[in-house]
Amino acid sequence: MREASKKGRPVYRNVGFGDITTKYRMPPSAIVSILHRVSGAGMFLLLPFLLYLFQQSLLSESTFGYFAGIVSHPLVKIILLGLSWAYLHHFTAGIRHLFMDNHFALDKDAAQKTARWVLIISLLLTALVGLKLFGVF
Repeated sequence: MREASKKGRPVYRNVGFGDITTKYRMPPSAIVSILHRVSGAGMFLLLPFLLYLFQQSLLSESTFGYFAGIVSHPLVKIILLGLSWAYLHHFTAGIRHLFMDNHFALDKDAAQKTARWVLIISLLLTALVGLKLFGVF
């Protein structure tokens, strides 16, 4: 009986953020799920600010010109590109979830394939928005 008490119980620890980001390779569906939440939270938090800017830009021609000058700055364009990515990723991932709610692509292989498509489509659309935003076409 004494030997059993010396051995002790095994210790289980929680998995930390560093373990998740460095040791484990997440499948595409997990990446899409995490990015869907991040993009939704970012859009939710920035929505009041964007609505305020929109309201201020509609007050007069001079305020519109002022905000148009601000938007022409490259740093603001990068922020707008990030918001565009958040919207486009959230939209495409939302469509994927609607298909999954209707019992399409629920098995593992199909879910991974649709997750890859969400990543590809959202990044391609964001690249198109970026090209338009920076004046390529």
